[in-house]
Amino acid sequence: MSGAPATLAPVERRITQERLVEYADASGDHNPLHLDEEFARGTPYGRTIAHGMLVLALVSELMTGSFREAWLRGGRLKTRFRAPVFPGDTVRATGTLKGSDGATATYDVAVTNEGGENVITGEASVTLDA
Repeated sequence: MSGAPATLAPVERRITQERLVEYADASGDHNPLHLDEEFARGTPYGRTIAHGMLVLALVSELMTGSFREAWLRGGRLKTRFRAPVFPGDTVRATGTLKGSDGATATYDVAVTNEGGENVITGEASVTLDA
């Protein structure tokens, strides 16, 4: 399994309401579920939640940090959103080698909250540089 580390250096971030506002402005996604406390209180979540793609970006950061251009050239990602992330949560993206044939490495990836709950799970594959 040359070139494919068994585990990837985790990426950890604290999600704040300010970060949600910044992401909304950058992405154009101003859904009130993410930004309006009063609106969000009337939802099943009871408060604002992070944009799923904001949280998923940690997986891309994880893979880019480990594989650089190889990830950017042709990385593949398949994930499922499992639970919401709330402002104030600290989330951590991790990757564990699932398998490698020498040319491609596949990782089980996850984003967990500080309670250890999986908020995103999935699989990432990257073609390894020779």
